[in-house]
Amino acid sequence: MTNAAERLELIRSRIEKARQRFGPPPEQVELIAVSKTFDGPAIRPFLDAGQRVFGENRVQEAQAKWPELRASYDGIELHLIGPLQTNKAREAVALFDVIQTVDRDKLAGVLKAEMARAGKQLPVFVQVNIGLEAQKAGIAPNEAVAFVERCRSEHGLHVVGLMCIPPEGEPAGPFFAHLASLGRDAQVEKLSMGMSGDFETAIAMGATHVRVGTALFGAR
Repeated sequence: MTNAAERLELIRSRIEKARQRFGPPPEQVELIAVSKTFDGPAIRPFLDAGQRVFGENRVQEAQAKWPELRASYDGIELHLIGPLQTNKAREAVALFDVIQTVDRDKLAGVLKAEMARAGKQLPVFVQVNIGLEAQKAGIAPNEAVAFVERCRSEHGLHVVGLMCIPPEGEPAGPFFAHLASLGRDAQVEKLSMGMSGDFETAIAMGATHVRVGTALFGAR
């Protein structure tokens, strides 16, 4: 397998080619390196190669490795991309820079309270269950626009975008297009969609953030 810097450069090159190929392209597509299940020594080569934006699924796992990494590297931006339980909201607000998985009013209210307590206003994404899958978190697509408005007006959250995970085994393009349409209706600027196997399709549909793990770190 190639080294971390080479893998990172390959993915960045593919992102830029996709961004230029499909128009009108977003001005920038942010690569979120999904480091869940990988420890500090596995992450450091990517930090050494210049990557600074990472995604983690679990608060407790992230707590075990990122404080030490932050002490060694400047400019890290950490995204929570996994489901968030309300009893972990305080820890999430303390550790993460962006929370991508706001999907219900109870969580939105708890996050508002925890951010106020911490004196922070973190940007958040609303997670949409774009395929209406029972096993996945996320607000239903037909409720997403109204939920974004409630997050802003009632909960005072800084909602910057929408996030989704399309169903496995189905063409991802229509689901990404649906999220992009919801994003326009909700008047958000950012779309977090696309992973190792489909990020170029996501960019074609307007993704501003892609979450790539396996193509960088290898199989989990």
